[in-house]
Amino acid sequence: MPELPTADRPDRPLLAVSLAVVTVFLFASGDILLKYLSLRYPVPIVSSVRYALSLGLLLVMFGPRLRGALWRTQRPVLLVLRGLTLSGIALVMGLALRVMPVGETVAIMFLAPVLVMAMAVPILGEKVSGVGWVLAAIGFAGVLLIVRPGAALDPTGVVMALMLAVLMTVFHLLTRFLTRSESALVMLFYVTLVGTVSFGLAALPYLGQPGAMPTLTHLGLMALMGLVYTVGHFIFARAYSMAPASVVAPVNYMHVVWAALLGWLVFGHIPDGWTILGMAMILGTGVALAAVAHRGRAEPPK
Repeated sequence: MPELPTADRPDRPLLAVSLAVVTVFLFASGDILLKYLSLRYPVPIVSSVRYALSLGLLLVMFGPRLRGALWRTQRPVLLVLRGLTLSGIALVMGLALRVMPVGETVAIMFLAPVLVMAMAVPILGEKVSGVGWVLAAIGFAGVLLIVRPGAALDPTGVVMALMLAVLMTVFHLLTRFLTRSESALVMLFYVTLVGTVSFGLAALPYLGQPGAMPTLTHLGLMALMGLVYTVGHFIFARAYSMAPASVVAPVNYMHVVWAALLGWLVFGHIPDGWTILGMAMILGTGVALAAVAHRGRAEPPK
């Protein structure tokens, strides 16, 4: 959803944070559904239904009103690349969740903001303070606690989760660059379009295999997953329109908490003490990095 100009944006931080908390709960719920379905069906089948539903919702909700403005862009190649990157994230996430607990997978994924900070220096020319680097090191140490020897995590799943963090880094860097010229709605449209096409093609080889076609119940869960993720994106865009990004962004790290709690409730997985400490370090690092960034923007130039 396109953001309001800053001057006209209503300042409602409490409502914005509340919406963001609901959003990350929806995202964590989508992750739970993805794990449940990926254990039963090929990931391309699951994701093709999710993206097709999301694309259909966008076209029904905004197509008649916006028409060509929904997909008109100055940078189609980069938007397609961003969409392919997110499709890769969905694929790797599904593969990782086949063998990894949801909480640990999401926690490792949140290494991405640290990597974004590091890569933004050479790629986007952004500056990082010494405090930022210290916080980044603490967040990385939290990831090491989660994947430490003896944590009983599947090595292949850990590699997949680390790949997920790298892909998330690329996705966030592309998003930072594209927000300079593209609306959030246009970017969401290209993500769902590319995801629908890429996963639709990837699902074709599985269609004739025994057990690959979902039951009506599981097809409904796949559609529900698409609805959950799509509604989550819309609510999050709404939250960002009500308060500065520095207020809303730290709430992203609640995703780790929700994922761990829902993973315990649905799959009975309870992280051990060292893993919980690692998650807490990642959470604290993310919130502190957002606070440092907010203070840096609030200080007048010298």
